[in-house]
Amino acid sequence: MSTRIAFLKGHGTENDFVIIPDPENVIDLPPAAVAALCDRRAGIGGDGLLHVVRSDAHPEARAMAAEAEWFMDYRNGDGSVAEMCGNGVRVFAHYLQRAGHVAEGDIAVATRGGVKTVHIAKEGDITVGMGKALLPEGDVTVSVGERSWPARNVNMGNPHAVAFVEDLDHAGDLYTAPPFSPASAYPDGVNVEFVVDRGLRHVALRVHERGSGETRSCGTGACAVAVAAARRDGADPAVTGTPATYTVDVPGGRLVITERPDGEIEMTGPAVIVAEGEIDAGWLETATP
Repeated sequence: MSTRIAFLKGHGTENDFVIIPDPENVIDLPPAAVAALCDRRAGIGGDGLLHVVRSDAHPEARAMAAEAEWFMDYRNGDGSVAEMCGNGVRVFAHYLQRAGHVAEGDIAVATRGGVKTVHIAKEGDITVGMGKALLPEGDVTVSVGERSWPARNVNMGNPHAVAFVEDLDHAGDLYTAPPFSPASAYPDGVNVEFVVDRGLRHVALRVHERGSGETRSCGTGACAVAVAAARRDGADPAVTGTPATYTVDVPGGRLVITERPDGEIEMTGPAVIVAEGEIDAGWLETATP
């Protein structure tokens, strides 16, 4: 490992990330190193880490290299590997444009949740093709303290439990994962969204992200919420033949989610790079047990 490691810091609706450019996949990032970098007091701080690698240089992405040159090797803030991160994809694409790897328009990004199509608009917002939602069968319940709610099981390449509540304060502090049942519904844990209505096709959420705790935003969670709300509202595009668009307020801003009649979901929102610098590799080694 070199003595200095380049990094950037960015966010999408305040869901923030440490960005490590590593085109040839030569930087070793074990879970403990990722957790140290994402530590908000002793490290750089972030909800997660975006490891920027060429697809043909990463064993998990080589099969996608013909479709997408770049692979988003995404890690949660605790160092665990995640399938997808919607806000992360927007920030990832913004970094690629900033670094001169891509231009405005449509690009493809490989993720563990498959290849995602991203559109970088001239005015700055970025739209991500998030794929289709899966709606597993079976009843799910989530709880906070003595309160419990039925939840919609939605999979956006990663698992979500969406609960509609009367007040977002009912979600509690969200430092720890809200209990859910049955345990078999989410054997690897789940992202839990608590949702209230704000108006016609306008909702707001708070979220506990698996491996990160409460975050200021969750892109796949916003998509899951829009899908769950559309089904609740009788606005399933596959049934009505009309796209369903929901405005989703998150603590860190606003996202716009559209589900088309063919099931494809698009998410539009901002992406910002706020800083860049270098990490002392010696520090990272000492910070890693």
